[in-house]
Amino acid sequence: MTAPAPPRKICFLYIAQTHQILHSLPIAIELARNWPQFEVELAATSQAHLDYIDAALSRLGGAALTSRLLGPKWLRNIRPGAASTPPKAAMLVANLGTFAGYDAVVTPERTTALIRRLGVRRPKLIYTQHGAGDRGGPFEPRLGLFDLVMAAGPKQRDRMVESGLVAPENCAMVGYPKFDIVEALAPSPQSPFADKRPVVLYNPHFDPRLSSWPAWGVQVLEQFAADDRYNLIFAPHVRLFDQAGAPDVGLLQPFRDHPRIHIDLGGPAAIDMTYTRLADLYLGDASSQIYEFLRTPKPALFLNAHGVAWEGDESYRHWRYGPVLDQIAALPDAAAAAFASHGDYLAEQQAGFASSFDLQARSSSLRAAEAIAVRLGGQPAP
Repeated sequence: MTAPAPPRKICFLYIAQTHQILHSLPIAIELARNWPQFEVELAATSQAHLDYIDAALSRLGGAALTSRLLGPKWLRNIRPGAASTPPKAAMLVANLGTFAGYDAVVTPERTTALIRRLGVRRPKLIYTQHGAGDRGGPFEPRLGLFDLVMAAGPKQRDRMVESGLVAPENCAMVGYPKFDIVEALAPSPQSPFADKRPVVLYNPHFDPRLSSWPAWGVQVLEQFAADDRYNLIFAPHVRLFDQAGAPDVGLLQPFRDHPRIHIDLGGPAAIDMTYTRLADLYLGDASSQIYEFLRTPKPALFLNAHGVAWEGDESYRHWRYGPVLDQIAALPDAAAAAFASHGDYLAEQQAGFASSFDLQARSSSLRAAEAIAVRLGGQPAP
């Protein structure tokens, strides 16, 4: 009698900040639930990541998943502070032998392509993406090192394929798995404010070349603190204050106890779409979270702190979805104008969302899991 073939082993890898987890965890759950021939393991470089995953799984109904905390311990602890993650490249190098034992490594970030350059050949490398924004930076040569690259919608797919970075047969357009689970994780987003004023979400990018925070951020907080028309949630991209020093964090101290300002530098609500669902107006610059916000079309306002000549630049396509400010005097007045003019931008918002997300009756998570299963020789979902 021929012995049954051992299960194929798939690693879902988390080496970056926690905001990336929800972009691939729903796929791991669907694989574990629907393809028992695969053994699905979640590997992370931080215990905080595994704790967050365990809490999420308990809300999502669980699945037959195992977990692994990657070492070495000294490297995990090289950066003090709960929000920080160990150096990604160093952790990859330290665990090359572990990765070589899998049939596939699934990751929401591109640094993992390094293991292919360092000689790890066995596992299929699969990139899920971790957002559906417009910036050109993520469209770069490392994409060609992956055996399968997922796209949230035609915007991403066409840009990757037409640029020659990803072969058409290696690109799977699957939708946006994160959308499948946010209601289960936060069924009714709770406002941090006691009153019913309109809520503005200020969500600056982390990259100083793109972000409005270095030049204008404190002024944004000051203006909303002084104007009683709005409540403001300050929830920047989680990397903006990750590893920030005392002087940077100290800039926020005058606003910590303000009744109309809520500050969240990277907690669960900052990554599970609580704030993008709760807010009435999006205020930002280059973050892909504008597209999560536009799951329900609402007013948006953009800050051009760098004097970018943005019109016609696809990296700034999202600036077509609301007014763009080249200076921020009377910012709350500009917010009021953005509410009043939302109808002028609604059609552009809807078209941009449709181009960014190919959402179908079948869940995005199941479609992504099926793409992985088929790439590894499994069958389509029943």
